[in-house]
Amino acid sequence: MIKEIVDNALKALLYEAVTLPKPGLVDPVDQGSHPDMDIYTFIDSSVALAPYLNKAAQIGEEFKGHNLTQMFQKLRQEGILAETEMLRATQAVNTHKGAIFSLGIFVCAQSYAKKHEQDIFEVIKKMCRGLIHHDLSTLNKKHLTAGEEQYVKYQIGGVRELAERGYPIVRDSSLPYLKMSQGTINQRLLDTLMKIASQADDTTFVKRAQGRQTLAWLHEISEKFLKLGGSKTQAGMQFLKEENAIFKEHDYTIGGCADLLIVTIFMALEENSL
Repeated sequence: MIKEIVDNALKALLYEAVTLPKPGLVDPVDQGSHPDMDIYTFIDSSVALAPYLNKAAQIGEEFKGHNLTQMFQKLRQEGILAETEMLRATQAVNTHKGAIFSLGIFVCAQSYAKKHEQDIFEVIKKMCRGLIHHDLSTLNKKHLTAGEEQYVKYQIGGVRELAERGYPIVRDSSLPYLKMSQGTINQRLLDTLMKIASQADDTTFVKRAQGRQTLAWLHEISEKFLKLGGSKTQAGMQFLKEENAIFKEHDYTIGGCADLLIVTIFMALEENSL
């Protein structure tokens, strides 16, 4: 069971990396708004995370207690070590810090949920109970991550809020959307990414765009892409090409949406829907 979960997690990382064209994000032909990264950086990073993903699955399968926040804390300690391995593999470039958090949670929770025949999203809620209060109530204002900075400035809970709520955007929106989508794998994943971008409060984007109000613009252009027919229409792809140019001109990126695509892909693979 662990091998299948870990294999699907690694596939999810690589599937997201090669999906194109993603506005502002790295793909096989474009560095987007990330001149310090390319597709090979993401491949190296993904391979480096394999031991962590295996450990995350083991933690979920072997955990014996009833307080799942303790399981999350065990996972988090492994995540800290995984960040070090990621940075070693990428020459200190942050490719997958968000994915270490979210995909690690999904892998651990799925392993636990399968063994105990529980719903993964409910397991995640139990794992991450009280996370916002624990992490964000007493912040050191001098050393904030992108998500912490947006919480202080705009009260956006970011990925911690998503985790504490059991990732409702994945459960209720992106996963059903991907499962019902049609076309090539690339088309399905690209459209799903933009579906996520039409709804998510992406703290990476907010930081780059320097303001919460810009989220409305991100949601608007993502909806327009989908209304134009998305990846399966010439109009949709031309619009996305134009938006990618704007993203690169202004140094915008949607790394948070990419992380949510990764966990959506993971769940679709786990459910044999991709």
